Order: sequence, then C-alpha cells, then structure tokens
Amino acid sequence: MRDVLSQIVRWWEAGETFGLATVVATFRSAPRPPGASMAVLGGEAEGSVSGGCVEGAVYELAGEVAASGEPVLQRYGVSDDDAFSVGLTCGGVLDVFVEPVSRRTFPELGEIAASVRGHEPVAVATVLSGPGRTGARRVVWADRSSGSLGPARLDEAVDDDVRGMLAQGLTGVRRYGAHGERRLDELSVFVHSFAPPPRMLVFGAIDFAAAVARIGKFLGYHVVVCDARPVFATARRFPEADEVVVRWPHDYLTSAAVDERTVICVLTHDPRFDVPLLEVALRTPAGYVGAMGSRRTHADRLERLREAGLTEAELARLRSPIGLDLGARTPEETAVSIAAELIQLRWGGTGRPLTGGSGRIHGDGHGEDA
Repeated sequence: MRDVLSQIVRWWEAGETFGLATVVATFRSAPRPPGASMAVLGGEAEGSVSGGCVEGAVYELAGEVAASGEPVLQRYGVSDDDAFSVGLTCGGVLDVFVEPVSRRTFPELGEIAASVRGHEPVAVATVLSGPGRTGARRVVWADRSSGSLGPARLDEAVDDDVRGMLAQGLTGVRRYGAHGERRLDELSVFVHSFAPPPRMLVFGAIDFAAAVARIGKFLGYHVVVCDARPVFATARRFPEADEVVVRWPHDYLTSAAVDERTVICVLTHDPRFDVPLLEVALRTPAGYVGAMGSRRTHADRLERLREAGLTEAELARLRSPIGLDLGARTPEETAVSIAAELIQLRWGGTGRPLTGGSGRIHGDGHGEDA
C-alpha cells in the first residue's frame, strides 16, 4: 500500500469509496510480494498486484467490492492455454484481498499515512478468513492500537505478534484460534508492516559513494553519507543522499542508530578511517558490513583489525572485497555489484545467471508467514 498511499489518501480525504486490492500471500514464482496493492476508483487504477497478469480481473473485482461494500479474498493461479484467460503465466499463485475503503470503513487511514510520512512504525492487521468479521482491522503502533479484530484476547495476541513483525519489517499472514490461541489456525490475519526505510550508511565521500548513494536510494534505503572532510562531504556532491554528515566516520557510527536492517558500506580506502570504523561497525547488529579494496588491502585490513582485538567471528561478518563479482570497473558498475550482493543476501539467491539454472526463479520467501 505504500506505493499507492498518496493517491488513496487523496481519494479518502475527498470522501470517495474505492476498492483496495492487496497481495496477502504468494506461492512459487508470483511476480509481486505480499503488501503489493492496487486501488481502483471509477475508471482510475493506481498500483499493481501482479505486474500485469491479473490486473484486469482485479480491477473489475475491486470495482464490484467498492459498490457492494463486501470484502473478498480471491486466489489467482496459473492461466491455461487460452491467451485471454485470467491467471499467472509465470506459474505462480497469489491470494489477493479486496476491500472497500472510505472514511467510514477505514477511519485510521489518515493517521497511518501521517505515521508513514513521519517514519513512525505502524502496521495494519486485517482478518482474511475464519470466525469473526472478514475485513475487521486493527492498527498497531509501538505504543498504542486502534480498532478490534474481535475478542480482547485475540487483539492482545495479535498486538504482541505484530509489534515483533514490525520491528523486523515483516509483512505476512499469521494464524490464530478464535480467541487468539496461537496453537490453532482457524483464523487468518494479514499483517501489513510499514516500517521506516532501512538505513544505508556510506562512509567515504568519493565518486563511488555517490553512485552507491544513488542506487541505495533507488532500492528504498534512507541513505547517509559520512566523511570527515568538509570539502568533499557536501549536499551538492551527494544530492540523492538523505543526510550528509561531516564527522570522523567511527565517531559518527558510535552514536548512529543501527539495527539488523542497516547496511554499512565502507568506501574510505584509507586505514586511518576504515580500520577504526570497521572496529565499530563489526560490533554493531548491522545486517551488512562491506568494505571496498583489493585483496591485498583486505588482508592488511584484517591484520590491523586483529591487532585491534576483533575476534575471528566478528571478522567473518565483513564482506570484502565488497559486492558480487560482475567485473565492475566504473563507480556505477561497482554500485550495481554492491546492490546485487545486498539483494542476494536478502532473498538467498545464488548470484549465478538465471539462464543456466532450472526450477523456480523465486523461492518461497514471498509466501505465507514470510
């Protein structure tokens, strides 16, 4: 819903009733992940749920749901040999939940949009099927909740689980008993997390950093560029960065907010900067720590870090030389190789050409409970 949020808030503020279709689960090689949404009002459509495969059918269904006021959970599978049949030619399966949205049916939408704009974590839990009211919704923040899915015990169980998912930026289906029993699975609840963008911390104000900042922003990161040299660390040189910080890198990182979703790219190319910086970085919970340099530079850096007291387990977290082996030469090509490694680590890809492989292109990472 994040991709269509600006448009649907405008419709919502204008008092319109529209259909909102959201992918809630995928299986095999479905083209869009859970959370992908398409909103339909009259002859307008915003967003996408399948990259084109079933958009027409979902458009029609969303219009019907907006008119009837009744939510629908619809499964779309593989299309047959008829070129005009509805289905996914990629061989995947996706479940789409379509609901009517208006100021009456979704009074919290304005507050959710404000939280997303302000980078305040918020999640929406919606009943898909089972006992109770389909479409019942509960909005959960770190410190409060709004709405109800049914019995108080169910709300309490969902609140606990949703806050855990929100902390990890997870979206997916959770199952409960009618009163929140986690050992049962009669009630399906879709949790749509709107966590703040993960942070990419780029150290070293060089041309490679500018390219990495651009691709990091493209991938959805909140990008910070840091360097101790004010003549190089300027907003003019890094227009895509959300922040440009002039401080010694290790000093900045010591006080920076770092979690398991944070990416740290060390491009300083100078032991005065990168050794004390990596000494701090490898002891943070960051999900990725990469450093640029040749294999000789990497070997020298490891020795310096060992002398600084880092353990072998800590050193094993370092991705250096940084990026996948794409034969990159230019700053832009190097940035692509770094982005490729981040994507590979996130989804568990092999990094090999798809042409020479077999089986599914996408694994099960987009399925239920993912």
